[in-house]
Amino acid sequence: MSEPGMEILFGFHSVVEALKAGRRRFEVLYLFKKLSGRRKDIVMSAAKTAGIPVSFTDTRQLDALAQGGVHQGIAARATPFPVFREPELMAQIAQRQSPFHALILDQIEDPQNVGALIRTALCTGIDYIVIPKDRSALPGPGVSRASAGAMEHASIFVVTNTAATIRTLKTHNAWVAGLDAAGSTLLHQADLTGNLVLVVGGEHKGVRPGVLKVCDFVISIPIKSPVTSLNASVAGAMAMYEALRQKIVN
Repeated sequence: MSEPGMEILFGFHSVVEALKAGRRRFEVLYLFKKLSGRRKDIVMSAAKTAGIPVSFTDTRQLDALAQGGVHQGIAARATPFPVFREPELMAQIAQRQSPFHALILDQIEDPQNVGALIRTALCTGIDYIVIPKDRSALPGPGVSRASAGAMEHASIFVVTNTAATIRTLKTHNAWVAGLDAAGSTLLHQADLTGNLVLVVGGEHKGVRPGVLKVCDFVISIPIKSPVTSLNASVAGAMAMYEALRQKIVN
């Protein structure tokens, strides 16, 4: 019998990166009985090292476990991804001796966008990822799959009130930049050095007005097209890489 509260991870990268990160406890790995090659070898080796039992099964069971997700012949039953809360975020920041970069995802509901943003955040050295608990794609199997497993290594904080969290972050000498098509500061002209919080909004409405109001400045990305906005994950990626560029050259 499975323990209560377990969830199903699926897909090669999600499962392997979760095993590498060591932040979940695994109950069992499921492998397609005809799976072969390098991916099977990697998963089997990791399972053996961690002492996790392996169950060989058919595609019908894997399809059911993944609930329609692309599983690539690999799934696992494991404890949920561990997230932190706002007090832990502020405690970690208070102990820092160097500038920090944080990313706030303001009610982004598409797991694909959240996963892509998390992956880019890790690649660009973002220290903390903040997600409001309501109307957001929260860390789970779908987001892990969309991030190609990068989520498993991220520091993610789930908060109740985004604007209140921003106000508290400001007490730690952070500059807060919201991304919005109507922003008065162009991305390449913005000063993104020092303690920085980037706020990326949801797919349809962008950053909420109440959240934009507590930002120190609002950034826009020049667009030479009748299309008036970028995908949330693309806009966020551009801003994160600009922040990284400035960090490197300054």
